[in-house]
Amino acid sequence: MSATIYSNSSFTDSPYGLKLQQTISATGTSSVTIPTGINRVYAIVIGGGGGGGSAASGNSAGGGAGGYSAGWTYISNSVTVGAGGAGGVATSGSNGGSSIYGMVMAGGGGGGVTNGAGGAAGGATTGATTVGTQSYTGAPAPSFGVVGYATGGGSGTASIAGVCTGGGSNGNTSGRGLITGGASNGAAAGTGDFYAGGASASGGGGGGAGYTSVGSAASTNTGGNGGTGGGGGGAAANSGTAGSGGNGVVFLYY
Repeated sequence: MSATIYSNSSFTDSPYGLKLQQTISATGTSSVTIPTGINRVYAIVIGGGGGGGSAASGNSAGGGAGGYSAGWTYISNSVTVGAGGAGGVATSGSNGGSSIYGMVMAGGGGGGVTNGAGGAAGGATTGATTVGTQSYTGAPAPSFGVVGYATGGGSGTASIAGVCTGGGSNGNTSGRGLITGGASNGAAAGTGDFYAGGASASGGGGGGAGYTSVGSAASTNTGGNGGTGGGGGGAAANSGTAGSGGNGVVFLYY
């Protein structure tokens, strides 16, 4: 006997008995108002995706997915949402920004490296390159090529599957996950649990699947932008513009 939970319309990430009350997607730090009498909330916090790298010649690498963290926290009157990292133009991509509400935090994805490794996915902190990062819930940082919560970027290879995945390298895709990293130029990005990664183009890598939207398709020598909710940016060749990472987002349930 087998069951496919994703075909069950009652399956949801929403915490039982609570309702989604606030969705904060504006990047930067802003104020939050929680009704009087509520002292704790359940937060889902997603960091910004890393920007893709761009190379003057040869292959470049995609940016890593932003981190995904969830849990109970005391209430706070402020929230920070991390912006997606900028894609490079003949340079490496920038790291995505971290997001935080109360004591729940998620790092940004690492930027893809020019002629190098993909950016690592964010965990509780921002990723770097081939080694992943520790998750907010304590799952250890996976070493290169190992499945884990927040996986490292590929080094001459595709990245590995995980909850949040690193960027692909050397013409390869990114691993499948909840949120995926951007692909290296000429490759499509990995499929997310909720949304698809972006399609490839000559000289451009697809943007990674975000938590709240699809990754953008690449165009000639231009990387696709990561989907909103932490998708990693796709890489670019021939000094084209690589894709930017998708901005983070914070959901509050009470």
